[in-house]
Amino acid sequence: MDQLKKNREFIIKYYNTISGAAKTPELCAKFATDNKLLNHIAFFEGAFPKYELFIEEMMTEGNKVIVQGRATGIHQGALNGITATGKKMDLPFCIRYTIENNIIIDHWLIADQIILMEQLGVMAAAAEESNH
Repeated sequence: MDQLKKNREFIIKYYNTISGAAKTPELCAKFATDNKLLNHIAFFEGAFPKYELFIEEMMTEGNKVIVQGRATGIHQGALNGITATGKKMDLPFCIRYTIENNIIIDHWLIADQIILMEQLGVMAAAAEESNH
């Protein structure tokens, strides 16, 4: 099997394993050594326990895999000083993983934090603001 296909299948296995599961350090260490990614996962797991991940589109090139996806979960823990709201998160994101020897060694992530703040009720939606 060529490396692009292996990397693609590795990311699918990673998402299938951690999505909807408790993202313990031990579980995440099976897939990544990138401390920034591991810290990000732990941070979101604290605010949205057992959040789910969905791949909408994936591209591979060299040792990189890019995923356009969504994260969903219920806000049950503190998030940057915002106490749990019990509201649903449905957050689109794009992430680029660098993979070496079947492990994520680096990532780059972008997510729309404004959408998240609107979903949690911390900010009014842009459409609502324009009506006032």
